[in-house]
Amino acid sequence: MRIAIASGKGGTGKTTVATNMAHVAARAGCGVAYLDCDVEEPNGHIFLQPVIDDTRPIEKPVPVVDQGLCSRCGACSRICRFGAIASLPKQTLVYSELCHACGGCELVCPCDAIKETPRTIGTLRSGTTGNIRFVDGTLNIGEAMSPPAIQAVKNAAPEAGLVLLDAPPGTSCPAIEAVRNSDLVILVTEPTPFGLHDLALAVEMVRALRLPMGVVINRAGIGDDSVLRYCSGHRVPVLAEIPDDRTVAEAYSQGKMIADAVPAFAKRIQDLLERVDYGVPA
Repeated sequence: MRIAIASGKGGTGKTTVATNMAHVAARAGCGVAYLDCDVEEPNGHIFLQPVIDDTRPIEKPVPVVDQGLCSRCGACSRICRFGAIASLPKQTLVYSELCHACGGCELVCPCDAIKETPRTIGTLRSGTTGNIRFVDGTLNIGEAMSPPAIQAVKNAAPEAGLVLLDAPPGTSCPAIEAVRNSDLVILVTEPTPFGLHDLALAVEMVRALRLPMGVVINRAGIGDDSVLRYCSGHRVPVLAEIPDDRTVAEAYSQGKMIADAVPAFAKRIQDLLERVDYGVPA
């Protein structure tokens, strides 16, 4: 089962939920893989503390133009919808940071002047932490495109009964790439006006992808019942409510696994896992 843990905005506790789900499930004997798809700011390793046994570059293919063969016909520039290639009177320029690696420019070139070559955009790491298989990716500073790095993390997923994908926050291309093809999306939110606003955006994103979803309300009790009313009105199941608790914040600030430090929190995560095992309606 592939479960993506996502959020409409940062700071809701998405990684806290994802890492503790992995930890509690592994502690119960389940084969677990944790994939940190937040490649611009991965931090799952802080809590899971994996032993890294493999590091490799993340590459994406980008076009290279043979200026001697290029006729400057402009076919490559016209097909590119991302402004990554420009055909000028004396030279064809490639902006590799904008390239989506679709291969269209190479296909339409009538002179066979364009070939794709790998370009390193980040680093992929894999390892283990107890019974958890761990994978994360880090995008190189200055890179504008994170979806290819997220794809690399997902492609490196080991076989496991439960695969947890810690998605980047928000509802743009990185989040969409991370949750795509999941069996279930868990949206982590908080009962605040900002939390509700961004939850609504995330719900629409997941519905556009036609994926099953449920909501975890973190820090329950600090706001009002507007998130609960929204979920009820939009038929989105609330899978768990995690109360606001100072001991949870203290364990988090020290980089501890909260499920070990706070038994009541561990029980909430265990209940969440049991709820997921029975399936959640879309």
